[in-house]
Amino acid sequence: MTSSATEPGVDTFPYKRQCPFTPPAQYTEMAEEDVVQVTLTGSGLRIWTISGYHTIKQLLTDPRISASRKHDNFPFYFIAPPEFRTETSFIGYDNPEHTKTRRKAAVTFTNRQVKRLRGRIQEIVDEYIDKILAMTPPIDFHREFSLAVPMTVICELLGIPQDEHDFFIEHGTCLLGGHSTPEQRQAAIVEVNAYVDKLITLKEKEPGEDLLSRAMAEYAASGEEYTRRDLFNMIRLLMNGGHETTASMLSLGTAALLENPDQLKLLLDDPEGMIEPAVEELVRLATIGDTAIPRVALEDIEIAGKTIKAGDGILCLGLNGNRDPEVFPEPDKLILERGTRKHLGFGHGLHHCIGADLARLEMQLVWTTLFQRIPSLRLAKPFLEIPRKEGAVIYGLWELPVTWDLPAED
Repeated sequence: MTSSATEPGVDTFPYKRQCPFTPPAQYTEMAEEDVVQVTLTGSGLRIWTISGYHTIKQLLTDPRISASRKHDNFPFYFIAPPEFRTETSFIGYDNPEHTKTRRKAAVTFTNRQVKRLRGRIQEIVDEYIDKILAMTPPIDFHREFSLAVPMTVICELLGIPQDEHDFFIEHGTCLLGGHSTPEQRQAAIVEVNAYVDKLITLKEKEPGEDLLSRAMAEYAASGEEYTRRDLFNMIRLLMNGGHETTASMLSLGTAALLENPDQLKLLLDDPEGMIEPAVEELVRLATIGDTAIPRVALEDIEIAGKTIKAGDGILCLGLNGNRDPEVFPEPDKLILERGTRKHLGFGHGLHHCIGADLARLEMQLVWTTLFQRIPSLRLAKPFLEIPRKEGAVIYGLWELPVTWDLPAED
């Protein structure tokens, strides 16, 4: 291992990707050892990074690790305000609190419930394609489409008025984008909580067919008490997780298909048969939540020849796990036909992404519709010149300039 991976203050983590789909150069060396210590940029904290696919899966099912942000050595790799330790939902809970809280939201995201949304999501996809076709290219596909589609879907699910899109996009970017100060993140939490407080008051008076109303009814039916803070944290988590992650995948996945025309042709030639494996492969290749699986050891853990001491921070590197050549041959290539759900793109174990099936459906409908309706779609800027969200909790692109051929005038 080189000094850059071991000496505090030198080349600190997180590292920059070589391109949006290529892991940082340091990851190759780290993968050889599976378990490596690094120094976090924001805090200077020394933590363990876990690289190997099988080692990550082993650790994420180990009851001796914790997802709670309240531990002193919890590995925030940005400077986090105190609210990031206390204002969390089930993503930052351990059992039994995790399961008890998660099930209030889980009923909305079951595979059966998600399938019922297919028709409405298809309508939303078509509506936004209509909107961009009415524009004069080039346009920013990320802003006009990738952010808009999942935001519309999650707003409808949560019972949030559609005219609040910009508010939640702005605050989601502040919380997850990687460039905000602790004070800005803290202010964003306060402002989102104030909005959700008003929304809860409305739903208490006029409940609807939405997740928030159902969650409140679930608490009432079970006899459990809840605080507004519980609901604040759950809604904020689902809002950010429900649009930021899918939006990043829609832009990165669209760019990847445009940059790999042979793979795009496979999808266009057999959209029904290829779309499901295509989504899995694109999620694997991008791994937008590469550094979004932080944990803390509750006991000493012997793993991959190293001892992780009780109290040590841990970060599972999903991008490295998803590039394990023993699991994914030729891992740096986009090979749609490989499409397997073995990847770590939605996490693993207790905290597997609650919205995975919803995200899959949104991506499937977008990529089976977009290129059929706009066959001449192409990037309006060289891919490597497009600014990327380095250092963000959720990796992605800040923009995606695209263009297409306008119909010939009569």
